[in-house]
Amino acid sequence: MSSSDELIRRRERVVCQGVGRMSDLTVASAHGATVTDLVGRAFIDFAGGIGVMNVGHCDEQVVRAIREQAGELLHASIHVATYEPYVALCEKLVELLPHGPSTKALLVNTGAEAVENAIKIARQATGRAGVICFTGAFHGRTLLATSLTSKVSYKIGCGPFAPEVYRLPYPLVRQHRGGSEHDVSQRELTRLRAALHDTVAPGNVAAIIIELVQGEGGFNVAPPEYVRGLREICDEHGIMLIFDEVQTGFGRTGRWAAYEHYGVTPDLSTWAKSLGGGLPISAVLGKAEVMDRVTPGTLGGTYGGNPVACAGALATIRQMESLGLNARGEHSGTRIRERFEAIASRVPEVTDVRGLGAMMAIEFSRNGDPATPDAALTKSIVATCRDNGLIVIPAGVDGNVIRVLAPLVISDADLERGLDILDNAISAHTKQPARAGSEG
Repeated sequence: MSSSDELIRRRERVVCQGVGRMSDLTVASAHGATVTDLVGRAFIDFAGGIGVMNVGHCDEQVVRAIREQAGELLHASIHVATYEPYVALCEKLVELLPHGPSTKALLVNTGAEAVENAIKIARQATGRAGVICFTGAFHGRTLLATSLTSKVSYKIGCGPFAPEVYRLPYPLVRQHRGGSEHDVSQRELTRLRAALHDTVAPGNVAAIIIELVQGEGGFNVAPPEYVRGLREICDEHGIMLIFDEVQTGFGRTGRWAAYEHYGVTPDLSTWAKSLGGGLPISAVLGKAEVMDRVTPGTLGGTYGGNPVACAGALATIRQMESLGLNARGEHSGTRIRERFEAIASRVPEVTDVRGLGAMMAIEFSRNGDPATPDAALTKSIVATCRDNGLIVIPAGVDGNVIRVLAPLVISDADLERGLDILDNAISAHTKQPARAGSEG
């Protein structure tokens, strides 16, 4: 039995089954866009720890900053004493991600915490309770975040859920079905206005929270016209507009923020994942006039904005700037889209290619019918990729989407090798010829 097998056996003996496990893959080390398992086998990483490692695994500058900070101050709690890394990171975040003329920030530990705190801010700022969210959404696994999350498998046996949560269809735009971006936008904006008339009064709605590109939901991209309409409706009724940028942020879409593609500024936004370069840290940013309506002591937590995590985040941002990772995200995303569209042109089971920047996905359905999502095919392709040295992970409410969240530092050569492995796995399981010249 390999050391990897033994580690999985040990896990099964002591780790709660509620902690999901996608495969029997183990990891001993990781650098750049490569992960190495316990027996020394290297894998090209198209998962990035689920979108966390945009700056790459174990970046030398990030590791150095973490080590230096750990030798000076491990913890103090921002509620007890103010320390430089917390303030410096907030200064950098409001510089990069302005929410109008004046912006303030809050640091916590996880994406779910950021979402929970954003909702608390919106409720205090408006004096209202209701929150509107969307089908396909994923906002975390804490109670309120799970209430906002759509995917049923994350919610089984976890209720009763938080009240005053209202869910509407996400404005889904699909290839060759469902209407144009304009048609979808107008239909769903009409639906929202109707909901504010017959389901929940706008005077009772604190916030609308949306992922501009859904993560777990399958990389669905909100149409710009719809997002502009959301902004108008929120302005009309005094509703806080919250963008969940936990997975889309820090170069993933080719910009610091996905909202930069839309020309729409939110009232509040949530950030995590690649912010920390591998350490757990998250943030809420918001318009200062909104953030300043909050009662002192109602936000934060013991570990929020830990100094070591802040130092890691600051070094991560510096490296992103130095390496030009926003441009790298655009470059990689263009190449991934080209390859996915080429696959779609010859594989009938591929029923959609979608995404923004380097946040790209490919969807599979039985017999090319979008109404019959093929999770089994998707699972088989993912397993074959892993057998051939590529880590990819599924997404989508129906589990029939393969998403790419590779570190943005990935070389062109490794990106192409990974895409070749994925291309060949798709061809093998759909009995279609692989792209000429691709290698498994």
